[in-house]
Amino acid sequence: MMMERTTLAAPAVCAGVGLHTGARVRMVMKPAAVGSGIVFDRTDLDLPDTRVPARREFVRSTDLGTTLINDAGASVATVEHLMAALAGLGVDDVLIELDGPEAPAMDGSSAPFVELMLHAGLKTSAAPRRAIQVLKPVSVTDGARQAGFIPALKQAIDIEIDFSDPSIGKQSFAFEVTRETFRTLVAPARTFGFRRDLGALLKAGLARGSSLENSVVLTENGVENPEGLRFADEFVRHKALDVLGDLYLAGAPILGLYRASRPGHGLNAKALGALLADTSAWRWVNLREAQTAEALRAQG
Repeated sequence: MMMERTTLAAPAVCAGVGLHTGARVRMVMKPAAVGSGIVFDRTDLDLPDTRVPARREFVRSTDLGTTLINDAGASVATVEHLMAALAGLGVDDVLIELDGPEAPAMDGSSAPFVELMLHAGLKTSAAPRRAIQVLKPVSVTDGARQAGFIPALKQAIDIEIDFSDPSIGKQSFAFEVTRETFRTLVAPARTFGFRRDLGALLKAGLARGSSLENSVVLTENGVENPEGLRFADEFVRHKALDVLGDLYLAGAPILGLYRASRPGHGLNAKALGALLADTSAWRWVNLREAQTAEALRAQG
């Protein structure tokens, strides 16, 4: 885990369509001052406040994606893939300008955002990086879905999914969040959906930008994409990607294990809200000091 606060060394620019709105959007990620955090700015809106901090308290919808809305009504939809890229690379401070209502889908994964930011370069400061350390178990349920945080010395995610569709079935995946593990094992995993659901989604105003270029599409015959899957268990890896992005709305990395069964954006938001609401369950820690203390304990 990165020990110093990190921003971009130079602006990073991309453009694409929103996965659900289908709207074209240009996005510019800019270096930001130490301590400013991750902030979205809707440059196309004429509102008293167009900036939306990437934090849990601004989550207003979790319907097939995470949407943030500020008090003035400025919104940014489907932020989880970009947030996962920021979390995986350890980027703390960045201003993200958008001229549309939704983050661009790119290829449906976090990999294009990762490569874009690495090309722009990462810049660290002398300021120490803080994390939220889990002190005691916190769990939530939502029907058959379960999720919770467990104290651990590392930032880690352990999830399982269970779909009736035979192309997915039951899958599990666990990883420790480091820059390299995220970049190679998780970031390339794409979002997915079922061809049979497309009509209903379109009527609900969703999936208007979805295509074989930015989603894994499943039919009764299996994966429709001619190139196939990037991983045999790409579905659960993408769910792990979503988890990381949703949890980074804490405003800092979480030092602990997040374990979930059948996770979704709503469950992730519920679990994060429960953790943050219980002030006896976590504390702020300086990551460099925590690493030093742990090294001393390991030496006896």
